[in-house]
Amino acid sequence: MPLILPGNVATATASTTFDVANSVRMDGSSAYMTKTPGASSNRRTFTFSAWVKRSTLGSGVNVIFSASNSANRDFIYFEGDALKVHKYNSGYEYKITTNRLFRDDSAWYHIVAAFDTTQGTASNRIKLYVNGVQETSLADSDYPSEDFDTNYNTVSLPQTIGKDHDASNYFDGYIAEVVMIDGSALAPTSFGEFNSDSPTIWQPIDVSGLTFGTNGYYLDFEASGNLGNDANGGTDFSESGLAATDQTTDTCTNNFCTINPLDNQIASSTFSEGNCKVVTSGSNDTYNTSTFWLSAGKWYWEIKVGTSSSNDLIGIASSQTNSTSLHLGENTFGYGYRNGGAGDVRYNNSAVGGWSGTDYGNGDIIMVALDLTNSKLYFGVDGTWDNSGDPTTGSTGTGAVSIVAVGSTPNGIYSPAVGEWHNSNSFTYEANFGNPPYANSSDAADANGYGAFEYAPPSGYLALCSKNLGSDGG
Repeated sequence: MPLILPGNVATATASTTFDVANSVRMDGSSAYMTKTPGASSNRRTFTFSAWVKRSTLGSGVNVIFSASNSANRDFIYFEGDALKVHKYNSGYEYKITTNRLFRDDSAWYHIVAAFDTTQGTASNRIKLYVNGVQETSLADSDYPSEDFDTNYNTVSLPQTIGKDHDASNYFDGYIAEVVMIDGSALAPTSFGEFNSDSPTIWQPIDVSGLTFGTNGYYLDFEASGNLGNDANGGTDFSESGLAATDQTTDTCTNNFCTINPLDNQIASSTFSEGNCKVVTSGSNDTYNTSTFWLSAGKWYWEIKVGTSSSNDLIGIASSQTNSTSLHLGENTFGYGYRNGGAGDVRYNNSAVGGWSGTDYGNGDIIMVALDLTNSKLYFGVDGTWDNSGDPTTGSTGTGAVSIVAVGSTPNGIYSPAVGEWHNSNSFTYEANFGNPPYANSSDAADANGYGAFEYAPPSGYLALCSKNLGSDGG
């Protein structure tokens, strides 16, 4: 069976009765959406719900939702990987901070913040839930006073998804199923449920029948030309720094592979576009792996070349790197398709014999087909398979690189990888595992209907997403 690591992937492998079609990808630097209520409504009792997948971890402030101006702000955000719900007005007026840290950049988290400041018991005035479970271990538990008026649902005060008033506090990652319930403090079971077959997995449910209230809304991100559309029929949000390509199919019910920023302590690469775009500084001779590690099946993905120098590498690795002088294909733990070497494939510090490829350049799209059933690996450029390759030939492996059987690798797994050979070089790659950060001229799905590729995946090969895990490539 294919594996996905790390393990906390929310609804990654559980069957669901409700599918979320789209999310919005925010870049952490300029993207947000906002609207300003025309009239105040309930500032004491309301519920905010959203599914999020983080792209940047660490000490920075990543705001999910805010109601703020320069002097007065309520906001829900990550900082230092803790989840925080605060109000600041020349000092904190309430401050809730989790002890738990949220450091899985491959996971979808469901966050519910239920406010009811009319409650007599302070701890009932704000309840914070993640994946259906209330957060009760708190580093800060300074609750608002009884009948406290927040900034949420306040006339003429911007209500914003993806930032607060401070231009440095943008959210970096994916957001799906954003809901505001005006007038009710709801439990997470109004928005999700535990899977009946896998009762530790929390999954979304259809929220369209909820009562949203005067300033409530529901953002499903299903209109690529109007990502701020309120599916409940209210006033839409205005988008800033967002384009149609920021509508994605990476969601809490179908989690897509990305390049893994947690495997970056050696490479020191820079990530953006929801960890689908990677830029090297040219300072190390090493590589980055992805969030998916595969043990079986047939898989297809594409890498779009932004810029590439001689000796940049695209391929697979069977382990993460542990050295600044260990390039992809230098040892027996990986294979690297090399630019600048007549498109040779590196393995164990040598070119694979009997294989002939082509160099690639800026703007090219590299096709990769990984057949773990027959231990074959194929590369191509802009719609043509190198070495007269045919990924559908199975054990014959026409034009393939024969790789070490996955069961004979040290960890029994392979991951997509990109890297560089000589540390004076650098590259910019955009990875499309089925969820491209750029516009294709034509979107081709796999046989299961998942993914949007420039070129049609070979028969039997699948996009790297959670709904395909367990299918063993067909």
